[in-house]
Amino acid sequence: MTHEALVNDAALKDELRRFLAQHNALTLAYTDEAGVGACGLWFAADDDLACYFLSSPETRHGRALRDGGAVAFAIHKDDQDWRAIRGVQGRGWCSPVPAADAAGPWRVYLQRFPFVAQQFPDLEAALRTAWLWRITPAWLRLIDNTRGFGHKQEIMLASRAGQASG
Repeated sequence: MTHEALVNDAALKDELRRFLAQHNALTLAYTDEAGVGACGLWFAADDDLACYFLSSPETRHGRALRDGGAVAFAIHKDDQDWRAIRGVQGRGWCSPVPAADAAGPWRVYLQRFPFVAQQFPDLEAALRTAWLWRITPAWLRLIDNTRGFGHKQEIMLASRAGQASG
């Protein structure tokens, strides 16, 4: 495995922001009493690289993360030639966004997915039970085989109070 030392955290954060802006689905891994689980979710990321998604607290991952919990996640485009694989892997903390803190995250999410604000009966019913969730990454790895097989760049992000640092 090749690993490139970080020389410019700001440049890597910018590259990660661009990558996250070009993708809309992530795979979230978590644990609960039944063991390890994973699910696919649509997400929107903010400038701090936090990822937001909507989901019911009654899903398996919702029940597992209601009080917050450590997670891992991956973001990548499907159907890539192995020489062109690009993706992001991460670890961090996932929890519901408190209503008092939701205005900014909702703007981020609705800017990415404006159809959510439109009035569709089936979507409207689902949104009544959905919560807005935040994944706060503590560690991110950008994988980019277009720069050479196994090219990886990693960054540790400051963990926020009360959250696991992966």
